[in-house]
Amino acid sequence: MGHFEPYVQLVDVTDRSALVAWGGFRLGEHGGGWRAERAGETFGVRSEPYGRAAVEVLDGDGTVVGRTVTDEANHAWVEGLRPGTTYRYRVTVDGEPWAAGRRYDWAPGTLGEAWRPLDQRLRTHAGGDMPDPVTFLAIGDFGVGIGSGADGERQLAVARTMQRLADAVDVRFVVGLGDSIYHGPEGRMEATGAHDEDWWLTFFQPYRYLLDHLAFYPTTGNHDSSDTEASDDRRQLEDNLYLRIRFEPREEDGRATIDPGLFYRLRVSALLELICVDTTWGVERGMHWFDEPGQRAWLERTLAGSDAVWQVPFSHHPAWGAGPHHEPMAEQLGRLVPLYRQAGVRLLLHGHEHNFQHGVVDDLHYVVSGAGGKLERRTPTRFAEAGTQTWAAEPHCLLVQVWPDRLVVVPYGPTPAGAEPAPIARLRPDGTVTDEPIVIRRDA
Repeated sequence: MGHFEPYVQLVDVTDRSALVAWGGFRLGEHGGGWRAERAGETFGVRSEPYGRAAVEVLDGDGTVVGRTVTDEANHAWVEGLRPGTTYRYRVTVDGEPWAAGRRYDWAPGTLGEAWRPLDQRLRTHAGGDMPDPVTFLAIGDFGVGIGSGADGERQLAVARTMQRLADAVDVRFVVGLGDSIYHGPEGRMEATGAHDEDWWLTFFQPYRYLLDHLAFYPTTGNHDSSDTEASDDRRQLEDNLYLRIRFEPREEDGRATIDPGLFYRLRVSALLELICVDTTWGVERGMHWFDEPGQRAWLERTLAGSDAVWQVPFSHHPAWGAGPHHEPMAEQLGRLVPLYRQAGVRLLLHGHEHNFQHGVVDDLHYVVSGAGGKLERRTPTRFAEAGTQTWAAEPHCLLVQVWPDRLVVVPYGPTPAGAEPAPIARLRPDGTVTDEPIVIRRDA
C-alpha cells in the first residue's frame, strides 16, 4: 500500500518574516528497497493543498506572535517578526499537527524510525544596520541521491557533517553552489529532477534535519538547466525551492531579478550581502544569463550600491580554476571580474569542479566547492594560472564565518557515523599539506 512521509521546510526568512512549507512523498517498496512513487505534485508551489493549514510562530515564552491561515497552498509567509530573533514555528493541517506523529527516514534497503526529532525553530536575519557576525554552510554539486552508490554515500556522509556542524555552531542558513539535482528515475540525462519523486533522495531526505530550520539559498548549475541535461530542471527548481514566491517580491525594490536566469541579493546584516549570479547558458538568447542586458544592469547596480562590509558573490561556474576536468569560464574575466574588483569584493564562492580549490588572483580570493557528492580524484594541472593556494580531492562542505574584520572559510570532510566533523587536509602546489582555516582580512 505504500507509505506517505510528511516533511516540513523553513524555506526562507527575512528580517521580519518567515516562509514555511509542508508536503511529503508517497513511498513504496521495490526490489528490497524504498523509493518515492510517481504521485504528482506532493511538494512545492504547485502541490494541491492538503487541507486548511495554519502556520504559527512562537516566541521564547511560547506566545504566538505571528499566524497565517491558508486553504489555497502548502506554504505560507508569516509576517510581523522582529529582526535577529529566534522563534519556533508549528504547522497544523485541518487542526492536526503536520509531521508530528511517527516518522521514518531512509536507510539502505529499508525505512527506519526517524533518527532525530524535527527542529522547528527559525532565526530572522538581522536588520540592515545591525553588524551581527554570521556563520553559514555552503555546498556544491551534491544532488546525486543518497541511494546511488559511492556518490550517494559521499553525499550522505557530507550531509552528516553539515548536520553536526549545525548542531555545534550557530549556523544561520545554507548556500547551494549549483547542481542541486542530477538523478531521476530514468538515469542522469533523462528527465532528471523533473518530478517531485526525484527530489526525495537527492535533496529532502539527506538534508531533512537542516531544511526544517535553515533556509537554503540556491544558484543554478549546468545539471539544473539544459546546459548538460536532456531536460531543463529550472521549472522544478522554481517549484520546490519556491523561487518566485521568495524572490519576485524582491524584484519590486531591486533586490532580485529572476527572469531570465536567477539573480538575487541577500542582505543578512550590516556585515554581509550575498549575491547570487547565474552563470548558466541561456539557450533562448544564445548567451550566458549574466550577459543579458537587464541582468547585467542589475549586477552593476547591486555591486556598486551596497554598503555592506562584505559582498560575497556566489555562482556555479568559477572564473578561474586549476581543473582537471573543467576549463575556467573565461567570459567572466572580462564581464564579471571587473565589476567585482570595482566593488571591493574579496571572496567568490563556486561549485562545478568536483574537488576543493582555493585560489587568489590579484588579491581576489575564490573557493571552488564542488564535491558535496560528486568527486574528481585526478590532480589539477593549472596551478600557476589559477593562482592556486590549496586543493583537495575530498568530499566536503564549507563552513563560512563572517566577522567585521575577516572572513574565515573551513572545508569539512565527510563524517562517519559516530564521529565528529574534521577539516580536510589540503595540498599546496608544492605538495605540502595544511588544514588551517582560510582567513581573508579586511585590511589586507
